[in-house]
Amino acid sequence: MTSADAYVRFSGVQKSYDGVTLVVKDLNLDIAPGEFLTMLGPSGSGKTTCLMMLAGFETATHGEIVLDGQPINNVPPHKRNIGMVFQNYALFPHMTVEENLAFPLEVRGMDKADVSRRVRDALNMVQLRQFGARRPAQLSGGQQQRVALARALVFEPKLVLMDEPLGALDKQLREAMQYEIKHLHERLGVTVVYVTHDQSEALTMSNRIAVFNDGVVQQLATPEELYERPSNAFVAQFIGENNRIVGKVREENGQHCDVELPSGELVRALKVNVAGVGTPTLLSLRPERVTVAAEPGSLPNVFEARVQELIYHGDHIRTRVRVCGHDDFIIKVPNRTGHVHLAPGETTMVGWHVEDCRALDAA
Repeated sequence: MTSADAYVRFSGVQKSYDGVTLVVKDLNLDIAPGEFLTMLGPSGSGKTTCLMMLAGFETATHGEIVLDGQPINNVPPHKRNIGMVFQNYALFPHMTVEENLAFPLEVRGMDKADVSRRVRDALNMVQLRQFGARRPAQLSGGQQQRVALARALVFEPKLVLMDEPLGALDKQLREAMQYEIKHLHERLGVTVVYVTHDQSEALTMSNRIAVFNDGVVQQLATPEELYERPSNAFVAQFIGENNRIVGKVREENGQHCDVELPSGELVRALKVNVAGVGTPTLLSLRPERVTVAAEPGSLPNVFEARVQELIYHGDHIRTRVRVCGHDDFIIKVPNRTGHVHLAPGETTMVGWHVEDCRALDAA
């Protein structure tokens, strides 16, 4: 995608609230028409500030924001034609569901017949047609969130912004709503910019994810690429679970490197983001990529491990072992017929492929 193809473009955007500290640092980001892009990161990373600048509730200190080819830095929020969904729903409690949905249409001066049709279509879209006469207090949390979503879509915007919209829901309902929003996006083809700190939510819903930390996009990629190929230590530890082992680069060999651990073991890893021979590095290894009861020589990396703890998780056994001098090394052993049965105190051999062990920046 070129900048000319982008529906939303942040170009050199910076934001400071006090004139000194930048909460967003030189953001350059293109979002394609119809894309579901998630801004993911911890609290204070700058993701919500970026969303608020796009919505028009905050002003960029420097740089330009472009929407559908038009600069919008000086365009007020109500003229940007953007739908918004918030965590607290922001529904009018004194209005019925239908009145809540009709409000953004009425302020745009639409005639009554068109308003009625759009409200009816929006309620059908979120499967709440029979709840139109109720007030928000008479609905469950999930139903209120559907109403908020319908209100954001009722005037048919081409861009919808969502700021932690599922944060107030319980786990089961939250997961169900993730799929509902994802499927709704696929049907409508609307461009969505979604903000969350929940990496599982981002992986489930997004076409691409921008991982923020300290006001900077650390990596912009598809969910699969972020999980399988994190480009630095922050992304590796923020996206999913991984074992982190600190060592020193002893030798480089093409795409691979040998890393010496403080315990004396030598690990062969994929060279991703290292500063050279003799420099510290952090090895990143996903728990599900570790093989238990590995035969010596069957994998490039095989080490003796002592089982510390077993926790039953239904579909897998979370196994904590001591290996290579680390007491908190986690392995996810699939719970299936024929899986290796271990007990605390036992020793076993564990191993992994070179490509599953990524040598990253020591930070």
